[in-house]
Amino acid sequence: MSAGVSERPPAPPPHRGTLVTRHPHAAGLRVLRRRRFSLLLHRRSAVVACVLLVLLVGVLAASASVGQTYVPPADVWRVLRGEPSPYSLVVGELRVPRIALGALVGAALGASGALVQTVTRNPLASPDVIGVGHGAAAATVLALATGTVASPGALPAVSVAGGLGAAALVYAVAWRRGMQASSFVLTGVGIGVALSAVVQLYLTESELGAAEQVKLWLTGSLSGRGWDQAVPLAWVLVLCLPGLVWASRAMRPLGLDNDTAAALGVRVRRTQLGLTTLGVILAATATGAAGPIGFVALTAPQLARRLTRTPQLPLLGSALTGAVMVVAADLAARTVMPPLEIPVGALTALVGGPYLLWLLGRPGRS
Repeated sequence: MSAGVSERPPAPPPHRGTLVTRHPHAAGLRVLRRRRFSLLLHRRSAVVACVLLVLLVGVLAASASVGQTYVPPADVWRVLRGEPSPYSLVVGELRVPRIALGALVGAALGASGALVQTVTRNPLASPDVIGVGHGAAAATVLALATGTVASPGALPAVSVAGGLGAAALVYAVAWRRGMQASSFVLTGVGIGVALSAVVQLYLTESELGAAEQVKLWLTGSLSGRGWDQAVPLAWVLVLCLPGLVWASRAMRPLGLDNDTAAALGVRVRRTQLGLTTLGVILAATATGAAGPIGFVALTAPQLARRLTRTPQLPLLGSALTGAVMVVAADLAARTVMPPLEIPVGALTALVGGPYLLWLLGRPGRS
């Protein structure tokens, strides 16, 4: 054998399809490449997402069957296929639109919480903290008090506008001298307190019937809601899907400090603004559809992160966790004290409060 000739066999030609590579020092990470497209895949996150999806399907099926009237799963499936059934009214017109809205609201809140917590680098931050829910509530009660909105169907649009306006005010006040996560959260808390005072003032001065209607909306409830609220929210999620795909990649470098992220070529301020805007739109639309359902945006991202064990908040896992939480909470709200029905927002607050105290008792951990 002559010198310079290697005994190693020639490498096989590259496959024209999807190429899967794995860095030896990145445990659990894989890179999926197809021509110019590449995707970093965390295997545990993918497994957790599949498990959460199966769990969500199970909770949806249970919610469609269980209630004051039990419907066998076979009849639920028959109704979903459009076949005649004595349970068409209960399942097709009452339960299915409601649980579909609950899943969409939970997914929007979970994803929104992950985006806001990534920008602020604070596990105690959520769209509720930065005033989105308070802005939506204040806009709703002002519209009712002044008679600006005569049709109840226009209230979700008013709520969305109020949430976006409150978030824009927080942004203008907190970020005028640069992004500071602590000032962002504190400014949101202060503006939220001021807006909640507006709501309380309306409740004390309004008539009993109007006050009861507003109080029910403020607790967050899926009762009496259906496709009229679910369809617009679904369209918002579809329109935000390209932004969410971009956000899933933009969130990774923001887990580092600003200087390191900027050294990697990330436009930190623009990325933070884009993620915040996307999160606020999702939270405001979900709030307009079902009212302010508290603690879902706060807890879902942190629960998903503990399940996936990733350094950054998983966007898909947070959305699926939020959907499971809201649908399961609504199922419990309908069945725990029959024939009374607990607003789902009150139930999530009852569960989320102890979680918040536990989180506060673990300083330095997220």
